[in-house]
Amino acid sequence: MQTARAVPAATVFNLRDLGGISLAPGHRMRQGIMLRSGQLSDLDTERDMAVAALGIRTVVDLRTADERQWAPDRLPSGARLFVADVLRDKPGVTPARLKALLSDPAGAQKVLGDGRAEELFAETYRQMVLSPGAAAACRAFLETAADPRARPVLFHCTAGKDRTGWAAALLLLIAGASREAVRAEFLAVNPAVRAAFAPYIRDFLDAGGCPDIAAAVVEVRPRYLDAALDAVDERWGGLDGYLRDGLRLPQSVVERLRRELAVQA
Repeated sequence: MQTARAVPAATVFNLRDLGGISLAPGHRMRQGIMLRSGQLSDLDTERDMAVAALGIRTVVDLRTADERQWAPDRLPSGARLFVADVLRDKPGVTPARLKALLSDPAGAQKVLGDGRAEELFAETYRQMVLSPGAAAACRAFLETAADPRARPVLFHCTAGKDRTGWAAALLLLIAGASREAVRAEFLAVNPAVRAAFAPYIRDFLDAGGCPDIAAAVVEVRPRYLDAALDAVDERWGGLDGYLRDGLRLPQSVVERLRRELAVQA
């Protein structure tokens, strides 16, 4: 199953272009207009030519206020920043605290041990669909993505896997990708995220941390995406109902995204 093209950036990790992913028969995602990544706090605008070449016009930051304060974005030249805080209703949940959790093995065991890590992440994905704050952020993100003057758009959270993964899934589903293609792209980020967090994982394990907790925290898993998709189906009967009644996204925006994200293969 085809996934996004990794962009070999020197100072931004997990940078991927959604262009090229297969959609409905005979179509694929347009290249160079929708990109996803981890946080941009280490971006070096002068020496990272791979990022400069993308011509990013808008950076959409999906992180909480605390995350933005701890590691503020460095923007590509000429880009504007747009904040769409997906977890603003629950800023203390696990995707916003990855490094903190990996720095405290005892605390992680108390909160996430005995299989609770996977349960909490799955519940967070449900809340990214069901909570009013997440709905407002997702609507704002999609409206920005639909504006041709905002493109190319680079959207990100901290690791570029959970909030960013759900945002990418929405774009792909709207454009006409199958759920199998969405799932393949969702899972494809795992090697890059494991590599980026390898020092934190090593220190966590060396300090006696549980390997199962480290894996559940750092990886994305099929169950996480399924929790979000199941919430869409159970509450709104599918994608169209979610966009219309859950996000209250104007139909004109949906139609523009479907028309402009896809090109003939």
